Parts: sequence; structure tokens; C-alpha cells
Amino acid sequence: MATSHDVSLVRGRSRILTRFGREVNWGDFVFRRTTALIAAFVIAALVAMAVAMVRASSESIATFGLGFVFSSVWDPVRDVYGALPFIFGTIASSLLALVFAVPISLGVAIFLSELAPTWLRGPVGFLVELLAAVPSVVYGLWGIFALAPWLRDTVEPLLAQVFGFLPLFQGAQHGFGMLAGGIILAIMITPTISSVSREVLRAVPSALREGALGLGATPWESVRVAVLPYARSGLVGATILGLGRALGETMAITMVIGNRAEISTSLFAPSYTMASVIANEFTEATGKLYLSALAEVGLLLFVVTVLLNVVARLLVWRVGRLPEGGRL
Repeated sequence: MATSHDVSLVRGRSRILTRFGREVNWGDFVFRRTTALIAAFVIAALVAMAVAMVRASSESIATFGLGFVFSSVWDPVRDVYGALPFIFGTIASSLLALVFAVPISLGVAIFLSELAPTWLRGPVGFLVELLAAVPSVVYGLWGIFALAPWLRDTVEPLLAQVFGFLPLFQGAQHGFGMLAGGIILAIMITPTISSVSREVLRAVPSALREGALGLGATPWESVRVAVLPYARSGLVGATILGLGRALGETMAITMVIGNRAEISTSLFAPSYTMASVIANEFTEATGKLYLSALAEVGLLLFVVTVLLNVVARLLVWRVGRLPEGGRL
């Protein structure tokens, strides 16, 4: 039987724990603080990466200032560096990848979440997500030995013949260039966009679908009128997540994009990305300013990728706060 002394000790310990949080025992108190410390390590690692890149690129920032972003000259011999061709190549190849990947990804997500029979959803979803497990160097090798020759011999001549009056489809046809890079990136980001889009569509309350069907809508009209408008922001978030994946891809696109620091309107022309120039030239950089310029390119890529992922997570989170009734 508990004495008054024991009761007072328990009450005293509860008062102490109450001051530190809502836990009622020491086990919960330690567990909560331990997990919070582990989460803080992740944030600290992100901040440490940013600080390290700022320090590494300080000489380039001091030398070129904002001109580094807007200059198109990259000349290690004269120690003159500008990141505009790499920024252009990164953004153009990523947007081109979205043009190819978004319709396919949304089609896959709509089919798996709304139209496919139950027995087919698991296997098809697994096969689509399996694309994300393939190493990027394998995609690159496939691009070199299969995609680039096919583009050079079949696709690019046809595009030049039919749409040659447009600047996008003019110039020499080598197979290696912006078009090949965009296709490779599209294949790689399709699992990301389709998986997130599928979860967003499944979170839409079933009452919206049933209401549309009850009013006489066909399955496609139900998806178009009731489901897609409700999930719009989440689908945009999934697309931005895919864009962030495309921006940071290195190995595969390095092997097929041509790696030439120039700005061209033609999809057949070689280009360069921020990730590719770092991978290709970091081991060859000997001067301090050269290394600092590459570090600043990495800093630009880091900032853009983090901002895009934050925006995407916010959009997906907005759809995640849905009322109950979504599909399981």
C-alpha cells in the first residue's frame, strides 16, 4: 500500500516532467527527446551542407558576383566562369522531361487509382515503381547504345523533315543532345510523379466520385469533373517533386546530353547541366577559383532543389489534409 511519502514523490516527479513537456513518465520523456535529437541531426546536416558550399564558393562569389549567374563564358584557361549555359541546360532538360513524363504519369496514376481492377493494381504499380530502382548509370548505358542511335537514325531525321521550319528541330543530328537528355530524365521521373499522384488521387473522398456517378456521369467524367479538380494542388506538388528529381540527376544525363557549354534553341544540339559539369570537371579543377566556381554551381543547384521540394511538399500536404473517405 502506497504511503503518503511515495505519493508525494510521484507527484513531485510528475510536476518536474510537466515542466519539460506533456510526458507522464521518464521513459516517454527520454524517448521524445531522443527522437527530437535525431530529427535535429537531419536539419543540422542540411544546414552544414549549405554552409560548406557557401564557404567553398566564397572566392567565386566575391570575384564574379551576380555576373556568374548571367554570364555564358566558361573558360578555365583564362579563369573566367559563368553558369548561364548550365542553368539553361538544367532547366530546359528538366522541363522537356516534364513534357514527356507528366501525361504518362498522370495516365498511370488515374488508371491504377480509378479504373484498374483490384488484381491488376498491385503488379502494375510495382512494375512502374521498379523503374526508380534501376541505377542511373544503367539508364545512361541504355541511352548510349539504344536511345541515341535510334534518335539519330529515325526520330531526329523525321522531326527535321516534318517540323524543320521550327528552330527546335534544326541543326546537326547526332543523337546525343537535349532531346536524348529529356527522354532519359522523363523515364527516370515517371515513377516519382505517378506514385505521388496515385496517393493523392486515392486521398480524394469517395463521396465525390459516387455523387458524380449518381448524377449520371461516366467514369471518365467522374474523374475529370470531381476527382482531378479536388486533387489539383497535390498533382502539381507531385510534378514539382519530379522536377526536383530531374534537376539533380547526374550520371544518366551526363552520358547522353553531349556536355557542351552552349545555349541553343535546337533540341538536337548538345547541352550541359549543373550536375554534369560538376561531375565531369571537378577532378580536373586545379585552381582555387576553378574549384570555387564549381562549388558555386553546386550551391545554385542545392538552393533550387531545396526550394522546389519545399513547395512540392507543401502542396502535397495541403491535399493530405482531406476529410475522411479517400480510397484505401
